[in-house]
Amino acid sequence: CFISPVSPPQRNCAVFLQFGFCMFTVSRTFLVCSHCQYVSGSHRYKENARGLMDGGVDLILIETIIDTLNAKAAIFALEELYEEGYDRLPLMISGTVVDKSGRTLSGQTSQAFLHSVAHANPIAVGLNCALGPNEMRPFITEIANNTELPVLCYPNAGLPNTFGGYDETPESMAEYAHEFAMDGLVNLVGGCCGTTPQHIAAIAARVATDPTRVPPTLPKYSTIAGLEPLRINDETGFVNIGERCNVAGSRKFCRLIKENKYEEALEVAVEQANSGAQIIDVNMDDGMLDGPDAMRKFILLLASDPEVSKLPLMIDSSDFEVIEAGLRCAQGKCVVNSISLKEGEKDFIAKARVAQKFGAAVVVMAFDEQGQATEVDDKVRICKRSYDILVNQVGFNPLDIIFDPNILTVATGMAQHNAYAMNFIEAVREIKVQCPGAKVSGGLSNISFSFRGNEVLRAAMHSAFLYHAIKAGLDMAIVNAGQITIYDDIDPKMLTLIEDVLLNRNDGATEALLEFSLTVKGEKKDPKKAQEWRGFDIEERISHSLVKGIDTFIEEDVEEARSLFPQALEVIEGPLMNGMSVVGDLFGAGKMFLPQVIKSARVMRKAVAYLIPFMEAEKRVRLGLKEGEEMVHEYAGTVLMATVKGDVHDIGKNIVGVVMGCNNYKVIDLGVMTPMDKIVDTAIAENVDIIGLSGLITPSLQEMCNVAREMERRGLKVPLLIGGATTSRIHTAVKIAPNYSGPVVHVLDASRSVPVCQSLLDSVLSHDFVDDIRASYDTLREKHYNSLASRKYKSLEYARTNPLKVDWEKSSIKTPNKLGVTTFEEYNIASLIDFIDWNPFFSTWSLRGTYPTRSYPHIFKDKDVGEQAQIVFNEAQEMIKMIIDGNLIHCKGVVGLFPANSRGDDIVVYSDDEERNEVVATLYGMRQQHEKVNKEGYMCISDFVAPEGSGVKDYVGMFVVSGGFGLQELAAKFKNDNDDYSVIMLEAICDRFAEAFAEVLHTEVRKDLWGYSPEEEMDASEMHKVKYQGIRPAPGYPSQPDHREKKTIFDMLQATDLGIELTDSFAMVPGASVSGVYFGSEHSKYFSVGKVTKEQVEDYAARRGDSVEETEYWLAPVLSYDDRSDAQKKEQGN
Repeated sequence: CFISPVSPPQRNCAVFLQFGFCMFTVSRTFLVCSHCQYVSGSHRYKENARGLMDGGVDLILIETIIDTLNAKAAIFALEELYEEGYDRLPLMISGTVVDKSGRTLSGQTSQAFLHSVAHANPIAVGLNCALGPNEMRPFITEIANNTELPVLCYPNAGLPNTFGGYDETPESMAEYAHEFAMDGLVNLVGGCCGTTPQHIAAIAARVATDPTRVPPTLPKYSTIAGLEPLRINDETGFVNIGERCNVAGSRKFCRLIKENKYEEALEVAVEQANSGAQIIDVNMDDGMLDGPDAMRKFILLLASDPEVSKLPLMIDSSDFEVIEAGLRCAQGKCVVNSISLKEGEKDFIAKARVAQKFGAAVVVMAFDEQGQATEVDDKVRICKRSYDILVNQVGFNPLDIIFDPNILTVATGMAQHNAYAMNFIEAVREIKVQCPGAKVSGGLSNISFSFRGNEVLRAAMHSAFLYHAIKAGLDMAIVNAGQITIYDDIDPKMLTLIEDVLLNRNDGATEALLEFSLTVKGEKKDPKKAQEWRGFDIEERISHSLVKGIDTFIEEDVEEARSLFPQALEVIEGPLMNGMSVVGDLFGAGKMFLPQVIKSARVMRKAVAYLIPFMEAEKRVRLGLKEGEEMVHEYAGTVLMATVKGDVHDIGKNIVGVVMGCNNYKVIDLGVMTPMDKIVDTAIAENVDIIGLSGLITPSLQEMCNVAREMERRGLKVPLLIGGATTSRIHTAVKIAPNYSGPVVHVLDASRSVPVCQSLLDSVLSHDFVDDIRASYDTLREKHYNSLASRKYKSLEYARTNPLKVDWEKSSIKTPNKLGVTTFEEYNIASLIDFIDWNPFFSTWSLRGTYPTRSYPHIFKDKDVGEQAQIVFNEAQEMIKMIIDGNLIHCKGVVGLFPANSRGDDIVVYSDDEERNEVVATLYGMRQQHEKVNKEGYMCISDFVAPEGSGVKDYVGMFVVSGGFGLQELAAKFKNDNDDYSVIMLEAICDRFAEAFAEVLHTEVRKDLWGYSPEEEMDASEMHKVKYQGIRPAPGYPSQPDHREKKTIFDMLQATDLGIELTDSFAMVPGASVSGVYFGSEHSKYFSVGKVTKEQVEDYAARRGDSVEETEYWLAPVLSYDDRSDAQKKEQGN
């Protein structure tokens, strides 16, 4: 690398420059850097710098920074050397923007990069490498506009050409440098890859007389950063710090971390980001956790999510070792929460210096050696003392200091607590005066802790408190966005009582608010006002109908609107689309729920259906079309949707289709069981913009891979969306995306489908959106394949010699009362109703309560979804009554009980109970192999059946049931009426019929047909919790992940005689069907086989008589190894 100053000094001088750090990522992936890698990397930088300093260098340059965490490790190393006594040297820092996105390879923007390394106090900052001068110009401009430091710039001699060379000549490079200098962008210029001494000589000569850049004077504001910067100033307004990634504050998050479900815990952070959090607080303080390790794991995982990683992190712990662990894993400028004078000045200063070396801002609690400050004077005194120490002794930038003067609980019944809210508010006001530049924060939920459980009142208290505290100067707070309401929307009486408490306006305020709290039940509705909206103007009435899902008046309202607009189309583009925009906004903000959106869609479709004849007539007149000529509708885009071959489940796909259609997308729905050639042929013929694939059963995942490969072979480039219950981001990234060069995106649920499609089809946003998705999937893939190598598995022999231990001689095995097959041609649906498990029904509608109102029937009391859950439940009861009264749906099933014994990992079924010498069927099993830390055996379904040769006669059962006969015919009627809501409701109900039927037959088996629990008495809720003896696992699920085992069940029971069929992918038709195996042993229990090694796959394939390749196809989700060929690995870059 070569650098020349613009307008060099007019004297002879010799400056010795040593470029001490060519920065390479110390992590295996560029987005993460583990604790040990950070420490070892910092140590290597330290030793390199020590050698350079001992050799007498004049200046240090940290350059080619593709991962800011590496630069921070190098800065940390330099600071340690200075603490050892080395003289502080001038430092320059140069980052590398890798492409036209303007980001480093680890994803940071140039502004975020500047703030993340600012603590090093460099004498110059800038960019080098990766890009030529023309490509680098916009990014060096951004650097120059956002720093008061001198700017250095030394690009490559252009981008590499076909032969790996560089095309910029000394003259052309010199001209670019001259332009940069004349435009006031740079103070030092030079060249990186591809440049030569001739390039530098030409540059130096060209800029010798150019004016020197004068740095801008920038406004002073607090800034922290993730991948993107967050400025905290008057324009930013109040800053929300997400509180839910805290094991001490969120039961859900704590449970997920303790269960090592970090990927699910990540979704908590995603929810925080989506709900408006601008900073993510992370706390791992729990006695049962290894705090530093948990913090490292989660911080590293946060870097994998594109939305969360944009945000700055607040590393929160009472254990400073945990804080340091988090800081070593975060490339941005973090906030340390917290330090205080509680342990004295020496401890306070030491921790502040550590935070400073990491470049972090700090939260300072209002504690000192005497304890927690509660009075105004104590809060201000401690904060001012802390401020003076940090600024004057440590050299802390005041803009990086955040005080927390302790938000404490009011309305406790103790008189000394009455002034706590006002004390905080007054302290905030005075701290901002006495500590210029510093910010003030607090933990909001503390204020209302006396009323925990009364979320309506707590939300109002939080809003009222913030209203007054923000006016006093509060800059930020740790909040739960779900517990914030609009100040002006608070009931006036409630607000008066709350503010009496918060502002300590009278001695009886606490008692008055406590008494009032007993009357707060949530929002009350006045039935007299139910029709008041009919007096609104026409656009408001239409919007109200759409938001509330009322279709009673929509046709007459649309007709009235049509008379006010020149064309019928303008009714759609105006009031109807405006109303649906309100619906979309409310849905996206979590203020409407899926059932409500589907009802809104029903109203919209009814309105559009009414207007279509008028639009067609108007358009024909306008275009002068003749009879029979086709008209073209201008859609937002065309989306092809299909449930893949072998799968018959489409509830989720139907919901997405409705949502997309209501957002002006043309939806081509190919239905279920769709072959890949039909998908691709239709996509080409219809010139679609997006293809969406759906599936429920695990074989569908492999079929999606097949479709992706076919799309690639046929040369398609349109985006491919993946959705369905068994799909996931990780499977999409690892298994599907590598097969297709076009964009591949996993869509979590219906609410995400529209924004994803909008981003993909937006000519401005699509490039960056696709690049971000691909980068995140690249990271997921690498993490996945690395994790496979790190997991520990026992050999198959070891697992088999350590099975579930059962003393069969002491086991009581009942001979079934009725061996053989029992058929139920027509089962009374009414008798199933009491056995329905309603929890999956609410999940279908994306109605999920929170503890303790998570499950049925408590969900009806949930503060967020309770009201809507009750509405949907009531409408389900109405449909069930219609079904029963009209005999519209039929349930059929078959059960079989057979003599059996286990043979190794398999179960053999005999033709007769006495001789047991003729095997008529074999149920193949798979055994757990993942290493266990406890002494529990490595289980297989065969462990639940007495082994042959034991002298013990045992038995096994099988069943197939369906609650879906008549479903297709009734659904078709609803579709003809444009009633998508009823279609989805019907499918959800039939699924519940099938599961309830399975539950009822299992009861009959336990008590009568097999009869091993004849005295059993329990209600449906106990059954749903599996309080009975025995289990009924289904093939294709955790206990036996191979769907092909269904064929054995169907053959033994001759289930096809009832009209229940299996597809090529072993999905059942009708879709609302259930099948499985009965085990009656008291030792049987549900378990998950988990991942299995190739050794077991080969053994399993040999036992079944199948090829290893075919077996890997069907067992793809549970393989513990990379089953791709070497050629595939090379092609896919892993």
